[in-house]
Amino acid sequence: MPHNGNPDTTQRDAGQAFEDVVALLNYPMFVVTTRWEEQLSGCLVGFASQVSINPPRFLVGLSNKNHTYGVAVNAEHLAVHLLTKEHRALATLFGEQTGDDIDKFAQCEWRAGPNGLPILDSSSAWFSGRILERLELGDHVAFLLAPETGSAPDNLGELITFSDVRDLEPGHEA
Repeated sequence: MPHNGNPDTTQRDAGQAFEDVVALLNYPMFVVTTRWEEQLSGCLVGFASQVSINPPRFLVGLSNKNHTYGVAVNAEHLAVHLLTKEHRALATLFGEQTGDDIDKFAQCEWRAGPNGLPILDSSSAWFSGRILERLELGDHVAFLLAPETGSAPDNLGELITFSDVRDLEPGHEA
């Protein structure tokens, strides 16, 4: 087998190779919020991506163990928020706390947005979308969104990424 010239390249089993590859990535993090009836919920999310240009589609992965998933399974919409590095406290609130134990929205500034979704005032940018599909993907469920409305500045700034929150203790296991 030809060697690519990189002395650190070694072949591993598929599971370990995958873990090694994704450990090198530094994904942006998002806070996803939702509402079902009078129940609000939100969590820090690292599994999210645009998946189509036309029509526009966005995919959000929620752990099937967390409070937000329990609300989102009944909801019709989600809001996806981008945070810049100066909003680390908001990322910590939504990443380390669980809605099973506390009301996260009592600890931050927010307003009712489209479809009654909680929109975080400190968010640098956000959009809301209608949930088109839910797909089970192991320990996470993918929510396919059709974006409907949102707000974004001309210049976003430096986003919070996985390396910025890697030290958080999650409110639930994945």
